[in-house]
Amino acid sequence: MHEMGITQSIVAIVVEQAAGRKVTRVTLEIGKLAAVMPDAIRFCFDVVAQGSALDGAALDIVEIPGRARCLDCGGEVMLAEVFGHCACGSRRLERLAGEELNIKSMELETA
Repeated sequence: MHEMGITQSIVAIVVEQAAGRKVTRVTLEIGKLAAVMPDAIRFCFDVVAQGSALDGAALDIVEIPGRARCLDCGGEVMLAEVFGHCACGSRRLERLAGEELNIKSMELETA
């Protein structure tokens, strides 16, 4: 499960940015086409965060839908998986959204 390694990296980045302050909430953006399972990230988060500035922090995950532009007709296509096709039949698609894996925000405890 590569989500464990991804979660470890997320926690390390947030801990570094928090600079010793307690983190109460982390918001991630995960694209539907990113090959990352949000439920697996949620499962790993509490375990990885234990003993760090994120211990007990809430985790919010915003799932970004897959979206592409058809290179033949210019139409926009919603994608549920990496490979798809346009209503015109073309499979020549430029992905516009859905591959994200971003730390969108973090909230810190106030003194």
